[in-house]
Amino acid sequence: MSRPFKIPESVLVVIYTPALDVLLINRADAPNYWQSVTGSKDALNEDLAQTAAREVFEETGISCGPGTILETGLQDWGLENIYDIYPRWQHRYAPGVTRNTEHVFGLCVPEGTPVTLNPREHTGYLWLPWRKAADACFSPSNAEAILLLPQFAG
Repeated sequence: MSRPFKIPESVLVVIYTPALDVLLINRADAPNYWQSVTGSKDALNEDLAQTAAREVFEETGISCGPGTILETGLQDWGLENIYDIYPRWQHRYAPGVTRNTEHVFGLCVPEGTPVTLNPREHTGYLWLPWRKAADACFSPSNAEAILLLPQFAG
């Protein structure tokens, strides 16, 4: 059974602590590609906050959906990035789809929040001060979002 093509609309979720330490995760399919949580909508009508909460849980084990203690910590930053899909991941999208629209969210979590990675997706994680986290990201839009953290965390 072949997998359906990815929807070219996704979320980027910057997970951070009150001290502005940022969680980065290392992609399993691209060693040393450190990033925040990212992921595409599962359905065209999926709400972006729902996508963000689902992806955070799938990739880190952190539960922030409706009815959870962290629900209010998930914030839509109202930012949108449109970028060319990296050639290495182009095959996941329908023929002719070359650009993705990414919606940026932040999630404030308490210091010491446990992280449980999905080993099919990520091989490691680390918490870094926000400026160092931005420097460590492979994705320019991810780095830019992290650099905006102080203004959104306030």
